[in-house]
Amino acid sequence: MTELQASIRDMRCGSTERLVRRNLSMTHVHVLWLLEHHGAMAMSRLAELLDVSLSNATGLIDRMEERGLVERVRVPDDRRIVLVRPAAGGRLALEENELVRREQMRAVLSQLDPRQLERALAAFRDIRAAIEAASGIAGQEHRHHFVDSPD
Repeated sequence: MTELQASIRDMRCGSTERLVRRNLSMTHVHVLWLLEHHGAMAMSRLAELLDVSLSNATGLIDRMEERGLVERVRVPDDRRIVLVRPAAGGRLALEENELVRREQMRAVLSQLDPRQLERALAAFRDIRAAIEAASGIAGQEHRHHFVDSPD
């Protein structure tokens, strides 16, 4: 567990520096990941997932909307309901972040010989299966729009 967490921390550190240079906070990225995972959602649901008050979530979304990361859209059938979804800038930020993470992982994996790569692949598959089983999503279709492309 310690080795896995240390590896993840090391990779996250490099990612964080890149985000700061792009003027994105980890909170902004977290909101974009939530929207990418769950789809457009009402402010109340977003506040719940972030574990913040509705007013805090509204302020956060206001700032993200000013930067072109998210947009608010009204539901045609009930114009009282406003959903938040990623805007073009937010989708681009997620795509760029994912590309850099993939490049970073390729650089790491290129340091391994074929035997180590096979062992790593088996371990990654076992870990993913365990995560799916622990989260109750085993055997279900579970895709993320920007990150589930073949490689």
